[in-house]
Amino acid sequence: MSTRVGMVSLGCPKNQVDAEHMLFDLRQNGFEIVADAALADVVVINTCGFIESAKQEAIDTILEFCTLKQEGRIKAVIATGCLAERYKDEMMKEIPELDAVIGLGSNDKLVDIIRQIYSDGMPVCAYGNKTDLSMEGGRIISTEPFYAYLKIAEGCSNCCTYCAIPSIRGRYRSRKMEDVIAEAKWLAENGVTELVVVAQDTTRYGEDIYGKSMLPELLKELCRIEGFKWIRTLYCYPERITDELLDTIAAEDKLVKYLDMPIQHCSGDILKAMNRYGDRKFLTELIKKIREKIPGIILRTTLIAGFPGETEEQFEELCEFVKEIQFERLGCFAYSPEEGTKAYDMPDQIHLKVREHRADIIMEEQMVISDRLNEKAMGKTFEVVCEGFDRYAECYYGRSAADAPEIDGKIFFDSDKKIRVGEYVKVLVDDTLDYDLIGSRID
Repeated sequence: MSTRVGMVSLGCPKNQVDAEHMLFDLRQNGFEIVADAALADVVVINTCGFIESAKQEAIDTILEFCTLKQEGRIKAVIATGCLAERYKDEMMKEIPELDAVIGLGSNDKLVDIIRQIYSDGMPVCAYGNKTDLSMEGGRIISTEPFYAYLKIAEGCSNCCTYCAIPSIRGRYRSRKMEDVIAEAKWLAENGVTELVVVAQDTTRYGEDIYGKSMLPELLKELCRIEGFKWIRTLYCYPERITDELLDTIAAEDKLVKYLDMPIQHCSGDILKAMNRYGDRKFLTELIKKIREKIPGIILRTTLIAGFPGETEEQFEELCEFVKEIQFERLGCFAYSPEEGTKAYDMPDQIHLKVREHRADIIMEEQMVISDRLNEKAMGKTFEVVCEGFDRYAECYYGRSAADAPEIDGKIFFDSDKKIRVGEYVKVLVDDTLDYDLIGSRID
């Protein structure tokens, strides 16, 4: 009987792609992959270590499976991913119940490490160079079968002062375009109709290999692949959003009119302290240009409230900016002090309760904006990809092109006919529920 392995992947889509590569290697080497990790012999927890809440979630998950191990229900627990990479010297000391801690550069050694654990029962710590993390090879798609993430680069060279990603994953390194396109073709051949392009900064793609951003050219090539209906790009840095990129999004039918642009703040002084580009004037003018070039575009952003030194006046400016711009999608997070980042040692750190209160104020304002925007959706018809059937609400649910998977809202809808997961249908919206819409399928 083959060894059963379960994978729990936490954090961002980029981490999920790493997990899918590891799952493929396991299956190729004779391991049985089980969907419910609690029923596995070996559990691999692919951790996130980006901010405090993510670290806590990872630790809680590890401890949960270590308890199952102590109860004799599973045989081994392994930690991989960002938390394992970031705290390689502490993980095994702090959680001795772990059987292995594997850094990003040793992901390809997971198969051998599991065999070693079974052979001698001794705990293993394995760390290679960050750049040894391969972006190539087979994957087992762990999302719904109709959509998948396509990682086009690894690492980050932006060095924002609040962010630990460059120290965890190394400098930015793009994949060769021919490798990206080959993988995208494989995804399309295997039934993926919605492609989500990801990297820590997608707009930087190609600079390290080709000497300039090649994202517009890559997107055009992806649009030529048969089978894709929707292609969306996440994590576009505002200072690298060029006219060429906007013109490409406007011109290509397969590129959804949706732009994820994490700006973090609008105050020039705060952005400078974050080692980010721009100020309120730059951002306002950029957004005006985006909306002029691509009418009806959905803009998503993320903000940080309570960054060290943020004054009441600067926070008020951020609130005014949010009200003025009316982002269609927005998430605001309380600043999280992370060891090893420049912001961690900055003066004028703001109390946690103040940070959280400021983030709550922004999100309350965004709820008002979302309600107003959702009201405008009433009576309109949207093309929706079906994601499943909600047994409790007794209706189907899915997303329009205006919503990214696992991030944005849903559209719940009735249908007289049975609908397959991944099927695209027309839905007439007639009600709202918080960030979600409600409607009925129309033929």
